[in-house]
Order: sequence, then structure tokens, then C-alpha cells
Amino acid sequence: MTNTGVPQRVDERSIRRIALTALAGTSIEWYDFFLYGTAAALIFPTTFFPAYMPPAVALLASFSTFAVGFVARPVGGIIFGHFGDRIGRKKTLVFALMIMGAATTLIGCLPTYASIGATAPVLLIVTESAPPGRRGFYGSFAQVGAPAGVILANLAFLIVSTNVSQEAFMAWGWRLPFIFSVALIGLALFVQLRLEDTVAFLKLQRAHLSARSPVLDALRTHPREIALAAGAFLAVQVPFYILIAFVIAYGTNAAGPNVSRSTMLAAVLVGAVAMVPALLIAAAWSDRHGRRGIYMAGAVLLAAWSFAIFPLLDTGSFLWICVSIAVGQALVAMMYGPQAAFVAEMFSTSVRYSGASMGYQFGAILGGGFAPIIATALLAKFHHTVGISIYMAIACGITLVSVWRLGETAGVNMERE
Repeated sequence: MTNTGVPQRVDERSIRRIALTALAGTSIEWYDFFLYGTAAALIFPTTFFPAYMPPAVALLASFSTFAVGFVARPVGGIIFGHFGDRIGRKKTLVFALMIMGAATTLIGCLPTYASIGATAPVLLIVTESAPPGRRGFYGSFAQVGAPAGVILANLAFLIVSTNVSQEAFMAWGWRLPFIFSVALIGLALFVQLRLEDTVAFLKLQRAHLSARSPVLDALRTHPREIALAAGAFLAVQVPFYILIAFVIAYGTNAAGPNVSRSTMLAAVLVGAVAMVPALLIAAAWSDRHGRRGIYMAGAVLLAAWSFAIFPLLDTGSFLWICVSIAVGQALVAMMYGPQAAFVAEMFSTSVRYSGASMGYQFGAILGGGFAPIIATALLAKFHHTVGISIYMAIACGITLVSVWRLGETAGVNMERE
């Protein structure tokens, strides 16, 4: 640390601690979100909607409540993006974690849900701190939190559902996994006590170069990057939420293979496990060979696989259901792995938090928020899954064009103003 109080570098041990903290933080955050997605597919249609409502309509209404969280995310992204660029990544992350931990814990007591999303500050802390040649790899630790959250959420539901009766599970057992989210508050305190803000941000702050209104500055200076980043997220968001939320409702329904709830939860869990190594490998590959190539390859392969997912699900075989979901999630990982570094490298330090947050959140609304609803509506209208596969392929096509137009970002200077 120099006499200005700004550390000149972050050693490997510190980077690993930051990366593991990011993994823990995003795992718990996504655990919260995927709990709600799973509950929206399995529990809420019958628990919170009238019995006279047709099942397809109840499922649409349930998934609509899930989408509300995505609609709220850009508001959180703008507000927290502004303060992240003004007062620092760490303080904003701590505040976001504590709010989300308290709010999600209350879901176990109240029928309400709100999501701000702490992913953006976590991603930036890891990516800005990492050495240039390993940004993709270390950035992917935060991304691993998504499949880890799926694993934790599905395990929580499996454990509770196998230890209480069906009646008890539907009455009160489903609430227990939400109450476990109190762990986020403890993690926020750890971040406050043990982590420092990033070198890039501290240098900018010492030079008094923090933007007065980072959100407006990001929109003014990087509108193209924000729009294309949102497009680049679609092939991650649309298939991912179909593979972790919609397939559970589809698989346990008479319109699909009509297998047991535990079968679908276990298959989604297997898919999430397969996603973790694929994500880390893709991120490491992007450090050596560039972000864009592997991202585009993932979009092309996933577009093709979209047409195999539902025929494999329809077999009703646990093996082929696992193959369907696991291969799909591995292809999502080819894009999701390099995504943290790819997006962070698009923006200058003064607006990086705001720019990355807006790109991510707009993409999340267009893709993830409405994906289960659109998939449910397509199935109800056409009584066939081909329309859903076409929808997934179109999302992949938009991502392919967006990433191609963004160009390569690996190796750029992360401390540029």
C-alpha cells in the first residue's frame, strides 16, 4: 500500500479469498432466487391461486409473480449501480446482501417477494481485482454461484419434501428453505470486515474522478455496449430459466412426461452439477483464447440442442431427462463462464458498475423474467414444445449477433477512465 492509501496490487491469496467469497455470496443469492422459481413451478399455482383456476392459467399467474422480481431488478441495478460507482463496490455489496438476506428470509413468513440482486457488485469486485490474464477464470467463481444456488435450492426442497408429508410440505414445509437465507446477513458482515474495495475503484476515487451520475454517464458514453450486452445475455437467460424452472412444471404435468416431483428436482440438480466444471473450463479457455469465440460457439450449439431438449424429456426416463438438462446447462456455461469478465471489460472504471448492471438487468428482464411465462403460453397455445425450442433458438441467434458486434475484450486495461 502506498502513502495514498491505495494498494498497488492484490496478491494471489487475496484474490482467492475474494473469489471464494464471491462464490459464497452468489450461491446464496441465487439459492434465494431459484427457491422462488422452483416454488413458482411446484407450489404457488395451487397454494396461492384459487382452485377453480385452470392449471395452465394458475401456472402462468405463478410464473408472473416470478417475473416481477426481474422487472424490479433494473431499478435495483440503477440505484445500486449509481452508489457502487460513487461510494465503492464493497459498501454497496454489503448493503445489497443484507437487504436481500432479510427480504428473502421473510418469504418464509410472508407471501411476498422482492429482488434487488447482488450479482453485479460481486462480479465487479472479482473481475477488477483479478490479474489481466486470469479475469475470466476468477470472474467465473461468482458465476458458479448460479448452478451452486440451483443445487442448494433443489437439495433444500428434496430434503424437506422427503422428511414431511405431502400435506405438511404444501402447508408449511416449503417455507423452511426460505428461512435459511438468513445466512446472507452473516456473509454481508464478513464482507464488511474482511474485504477491501478494488484497486481500480480506489485509484479513481483518490483522483476524484468518480462520475457525478454514473448511470447517466454510462447511458451517454456506452449506449451501444449496454444494448448489446443485454442482447448477449439472452442465450444465457432464456434457456437457463426454462431448464431450471419451466421444465419442472412441464415434467410433472400431464402435458409432459408426468414424472414425480423428486425426479425432476433431481434431474435439475444433476444439470447444475454438470454446469459447474463446464463453466470454469469455458472461463479459463476465454483467458487464453478470447471471450468472443467460445461465447458464440455456445450460442450456436445451444440453438441446435434446443430442439433435442423436449423430445428427451418426453421419454420419461430419468437418464435421458438428465442428459437433456445437463447438456443444455453445459452449453449455457460456455457463455456464462466468460460473461463476468466479458461484460466488465466493456466499460471504463467510472461507469463500470452502472453499465454492467444495466446491461445485465435489461437482458434479465427480456430473457429470464419472461422465459417461463412465454414457454407456458406457447405450450398452452400450440400443445407442442416445438414453439418453445424455436423461442430458445431465436434468443441464441440474437446473442450470436450481439457478441459478434461487441468484438473481443480480453486483455483490455481495466483501470481506464
